[in-house]
Amino acid sequence: MLSGKKLLKGVDLAIAKYPEVFDALEEYDRTHRLKKINYKERANFTIDSNLLKRFREYCREHGMKMSAKIEQYIKKELEKTKK
Repeated sequence: MLSGKKLLKGVDLAIAKYPEVFDALEEYDRTHRLKKINYKERANFTIDSNLLKRFREYCREHGMKMSAKIEQYIKKELEKTKK
């Protein structure tokens, strides 16, 4: 069983890490309807058409989803800024 301080610390960490979940729970408490939590967001940007064609083919050949691979690249780039 967690002590009061440990429990509150864990709750604070959970709220900081997953604020959208707690927002949805607040909305449910207010409206009695649970809204869908969208973890993904559509992004629109422009890139070179030849590059896109090659990347699409590369992902298809290797059984990868383009969006998942782009997420990996973005995460890797953001990790560089933390160092």
